[in-house]
Amino acid sequence: MNQIDNLSINTIRILSADAVQKAKSGHPGLPLGCASIAYELWARHMNHNPADPDWLNRDRFVLSAGHGSMLLYSLLYLYGYGNLTLEDLKEFRQLNSKTPGHPEYRHTVGVEATTGPLGAGMGMAVGMAIAEKHLASIFNKEGYPVIDHYTFALGGDGCMMEGISSEALSLAGTLGLSKLIVLYDSNNISIEGSTDLAFTEDVEMRMKAFGFQTLTVEDGNDIAAIGNAIEEAKADKERPSFIKIHTEIGYGCPNKQGKASAHGEPLGEDNVKALRENLQWPSQEPFYIPDEVYENYRTLRESLIQKTGKWGEMFEEYCIKYPEMKELIDVYFNSGNGKLLENNTEFWKRDEKPEATRNISGRLLNMMKDIIPNLIGGSADLAPSNKTYMEGMGDFSKENPAGRNIRFGVRELAMGAIGNGITLHGGLHSYVATFLVFSDYVKPMARLSSIMRIPATYVYSHDSIGVGEDGPTHEPIEQLAMLRAMPNMHVFRPCDAVETAAAWYSALTSKETPTTIVITRQNLAPMQGSSKDALKGGYILEDCEGVPDIILIATGSEVELAVEAGRILENKGRKVRVVSMPCMDIFEEQSEEYKEAILPKAVTRRVAIEALATFGWERYVGLEGKIVGMTSFGASGPYKELFEYFGITADEIVKAADSL
Repeated sequence: MNQIDNLSINTIRILSADAVQKAKSGHPGLPLGCASIAYELWARHMNHNPADPDWLNRDRFVLSAGHGSMLLYSLLYLYGYGNLTLEDLKEFRQLNSKTPGHPEYRHTVGVEATTGPLGAGMGMAVGMAIAEKHLASIFNKEGYPVIDHYTFALGGDGCMMEGISSEALSLAGTLGLSKLIVLYDSNNISIEGSTDLAFTEDVEMRMKAFGFQTLTVEDGNDIAAIGNAIEEAKADKERPSFIKIHTEIGYGCPNKQGKASAHGEPLGEDNVKALRENLQWPSQEPFYIPDEVYENYRTLRESLIQKTGKWGEMFEEYCIKYPEMKELIDVYFNSGNGKLLENNTEFWKRDEKPEATRNISGRLLNMMKDIIPNLIGGSADLAPSNKTYMEGMGDFSKENPAGRNIRFGVRELAMGAIGNGITLHGGLHSYVATFLVFSDYVKPMARLSSIMRIPATYVYSHDSIGVGEDGPTHEPIEQLAMLRAMPNMHVFRPCDAVETAAAWYSALTSKETPTTIVITRQNLAPMQGSSKDALKGGYILEDCEGVPDIILIATGSEVELAVEAGRILENKGRKVRVVSMPCMDIFEEQSEEYKEAILPKAVTRRVAIEALATFGWERYVGLEGKIVGMTSFGASGPYKELFEYFGITADEIVKAADSL
C-alpha cells in the first residue's frame, strides 16, 4: 500500500471517529474496520459518477450494515456527491441533517437504499441484480452493453445471522446473478461480544451450498488482496460471488480494536486521540483532512467521470443505430406507463356476475402486462392462489433473464426486499404477492418501501375469515389494521372489478407511495354503484334522498352486506347512505369539503363493517357508532358458516343500526 492510499483510507477512519464523537452516538467500529475495503472498491473497481449520481449504468453499492453509515458518508463527501459538505459530516445524526444515523434513500445523494435492519440490504441488492440482468437482456445489443453493471453489498456478521440474507442469497444463487458481489466484513464481534456466543457456522460453506463462488481475504487492510478478490469475483460469469474479508472492528484504536465496545458507541476523547497517534495522523484537530488527500480523491473523481463519458459516447451511437430501443428505454425509465390505463374501457369494465377479486386482479394483471412492458413480479410460491402470474411472459431465470415472472419460493421477507431493490434500481415496476396473513413476514420490507417513498406494489389475497377451512392460522385478522397504521402506505381493499382496477391504477401511477392491494378468495357480487371515485379512497356507493339518518361504511367483501342491510333498513323507513371505503389512506388525503360531503359530521349514526379486526374504524364511527367486525381469531369451516358464526351478516348490521 502506498502512502497516499494509506492516508486516504485513514481519512475515512478519522472522519468517522470524529463524527461519531461529535454526535455523542453512533457506530465507529465498522468504518474503522472496513475503510480499506470501501476505499479499494470505490477507487478501483466500482463504476460510479459523483457528478451524475443517477447515471443509468452505475454500479450499485448497498451498505447492508447500515449502522456503519459514516463509512458511506465519508466516501460521498470525499468524492463530491451532491454538495455534501464537511459541515454535513459534523451534523451527523442531528435533526434535519443530510447525514442521519442510518443511510436514507432520497435523503442523501448517493445513497442507493435505506438500510438499518440488518440483512435487508442483502435482499435489496439481490433485487438490483435481478433488475440489471433483466434490463440487460432487453436492451443490450452486440457491441453496445448499455446495461452492464455490478451490485456490491457490504454486510457483517449480523447481516449473515439474519434469516433474510439466507432467503435472498439462496435465491440469488439459484438465479445465477453473476453481477452480484457480496463483501462480508467478518470481524467475529457482535454487540454482546464474540460471535462464538451465538454464531459458529461456516458461512462460506453456506454460500457455496447456495451456489456462490466463495473467496477469502485474510487481511482486511491488504488492498491488493481485496482488489484481486473483487476482480476474481467479476471474472465468474455464472455465479454470484461472496468475498469473506477478515477485519478487526475498531481497527487503529489501541484500546478498542477487536472489542465489542467499538461497535455502537463513541470511542471517547482519549481513544480518538490515541487513534490519531496510532495512525500517525498529522493533526489532532477534529475533521482535519490533508490537502494531498483532497487531491487524490479529486483525481479519482475525474477518472470516474471520464469513464462515464466513454459510456455516454457508446450510448449515443446505440441510440442512433437503434432508435426503437432508445424509445423503449424512455418507456421503461422515464414515462408514467400507468396513465395508459386511464381511459382503457376494458380495464375499467364492470363484471356482470359474482367473481373473487383475486380472479379480477389476475385478469387485470394479464391485461396490463401488454400495456406496461416494465411490469415484473411474482409470488412467494402462491401464484396460482394469488392469481399473480403473467401468462406468456416467461419465468425470470439464469437461462431466461427476459422472463417477467419471478418465482420467489417460500421466502416472503426476502421477496419484499427484492421487490424494493428492483424498484430502487429504476426502469421497472415490481409487485410481490402472498396471502394477507403472511404480510406479517413481508412487513419490515414494506415499511422500508414506505420510508424510502418508492412505488412498490404488494398483492395480498385470501383477505379475511373468507379463507374458510384453513382456519385461524391462515385467516388474517389484525394484519389490515397493521398495514393501515403504516405511514405513506396506500392500502386498498376493493369490493369488485371497478375498485380493483382503481387499486391497480393507483399503484401504477404512484410516484412516492407504495400500494397494498388486498383481495378475496371468495366470489363477490358486482356493485352497480362502484366507480372511479374509488381513486378518492371513499365515496358514496348508494344514497337516499336528502340527509341520511344512518351511514353504513364497508370495504371489500362486506360492501355487498352493507348494501343488503341498507335495503332492509330502507324498507323499515330509515334513510341510509352506503359508503365504500376501499382506501382509508387516500380518503384522508382528500379535502375537508370532500370528506364532509361523504361523511357529514352531523350524521353520527354510523356502522362500519369489515370481516377483520375492528381497530381503526373508531375514527369514522365515533363514540356513538358501531363496528361489525372480528374481535377474536377465526375458525376452520366453510366460509359462509364462519360469517354467520361470527355475526358478520346483513341482519347483524341491521341490529347494530337499530341500536343507534
